[in-house]
Amino acid sequence: MAEPITPVPALPPVDLELGHIPTARDLGLASDPCPQRQAGGRRAGLERLASFLTSRGENYQCEMSSPVSGAEACSRLSPYLAWGAHSMREVTQACDARRRSLPQGTRNWQKSLRSFSGRLHWHCHFIQKLEGDPLIEFENLHSVYDGLRPQTPSTELLGAWSAGETGYPFLDACMRSLQATGWLNFRMRAMVMAVASYHLWLDWRAPGLHLARMFTDYEPGIHWSQVQMQSGTTGINTVRIYNPVKQGYDQNPAGIFIRRWLPELAEIPDRYIHEPWKYEASTQVVGRRYPVRIFDHLAAAKAARKRVWAVRRGPEFRSEAQAIVAKHASRKTNRKQRSKKDTATQLSLPFLDAL
Repeated sequence: MAEPITPVPALPPVDLELGHIPTARDLGLASDPCPQRQAGGRRAGLERLASFLTSRGENYQCEMSSPVSGAEACSRLSPYLAWGAHSMREVTQACDARRRSLPQGTRNWQKSLRSFSGRLHWHCHFIQKLEGDPLIEFENLHSVYDGLRPQTPSTELLGAWSAGETGYPFLDACMRSLQATGWLNFRMRAMVMAVASYHLWLDWRAPGLHLARMFTDYEPGIHWSQVQMQSGTTGINTVRIYNPVKQGYDQNPAGIFIRRWLPELAEIPDRYIHEPWKYEASTQVVGRRYPVRIFDHLAAAKAARKRVWAVRRGPEFRSEAQAIVAKHASRKTNRKQRSKKDTATQLSLPFLDAL
């Protein structure tokens, strides 16, 4: 990353007759409306980088977890890295230069840029996983999970999850936000994938493919490693079952995000916006303009946890898990041995493409 940035080649302009460039309709592709998608291109990427390093990124570390504050506080550079409008070396050097130039007393900036720099390292680490094991996109990293979930997903459950119509407001708001913007912050990406895998008990391939189509910053190396991580099929990560109701209270207690993306809940009081089924007059909305819950989040989580841990306790689990750690865990050349706590942290980071 410290090597000089390769200069832009001085190419002479070329005058070519391009002819007819086929549209999506010409190619028989489905419509892809995404009205709030980020602008593409080098110029837009440079503007995002500059605004993050000089203004938006000051509270990155403490604001990136919420879908409300994260939309502004996160760098939003992931699409430009994925599509090649920025290089990782360029972003890394810009971040390091900004850190060196900060005056004394800028503690928030220092913490935020240190955190961002760490995530840039992990960005590359996860891409290397796919390079070293391309089957991560298609097969369970740990074979003991083969057959754990139905290979063919429920069309009804997958459709409701994809459309943001599960009956859980915070979860549905995340999916509808994704439809409109092509982006979600890292924690919400982890939550929506975990709900699909644990609460709905869907095999990770179909939900993962849907998200890959929706993310403007889709990066295969990161995406499929993270999809399996949030589905608990790597065999080396913490089993993390996100509670979609609790996440709403934690990350958006006032319900601003929900009200923005679910206007059909306008009549639900703030007190019940995360759990409208508890509102005595909810039948005027729930079941009419907004769907009834398609699963019980507490019961579904309990059942999923029981199934996953039953597999992990089997005698054939440990030896293969150790081989996966040896191949895919981070190498730290400045230490002879990683601590167990450090390894656990490295192996449970959620969705690092959402920088």
